[in-house]
Amino acid sequence: MSDLENKTQEEAPKKRPYNLREKKEKDAAYRALIRPELADELYDKILNIIVVQKKYRDRDYSAKDLAKELETNTRYLSAVVNSRFGMNYSCLLNEYRVKEAMHLLKDKRYADKNVEEISTMVGFANRQSFYAAFYKNVGETPNSYRKKHAEKKK
Repeated sequence: MSDLENKTQEEAPKKRPYNLREKKEKDAAYRALIRPELADELYDKILNIIVVQKKYRDRDYSAKDLAKELETNTRYLSAVVNSRFGMNYSCLLNEYRVKEAMHLLKDKRYADKNVEEISTMVGFANRQSFYAAFYKNVGETPNSYRKKHAEKKK
């Protein structure tokens, strides 16, 4: 191979599965517009609604619904989620969905459920979004995760 071909192969970014992309840091001006006290208050309420009430399980629960429940607007909600959690609304929900899916995939009480049934239980709308979110958060597919933990128990 020529030096040019080697250089081209080295510079080409590694293709990631499920069309995942590297996270780009952006600086949005609206994040600084929200008062810290209000941000703290919204952060606590978001945790209560999303995590404690397990609203992440509802596949139709949107940022607009959460903003209405918090009596705020979606821009403030987005600013708080981004600044306090370091991700967007969808990623926040998917993180909690994947965490619960990990528990269910290891739990022997759900051994009779297939991966698609578990993805529905935790709130994913389809198999593709579940696999992509799972791979992004865990670094392996749900099937390989389940098999690995089944082998550990034996």
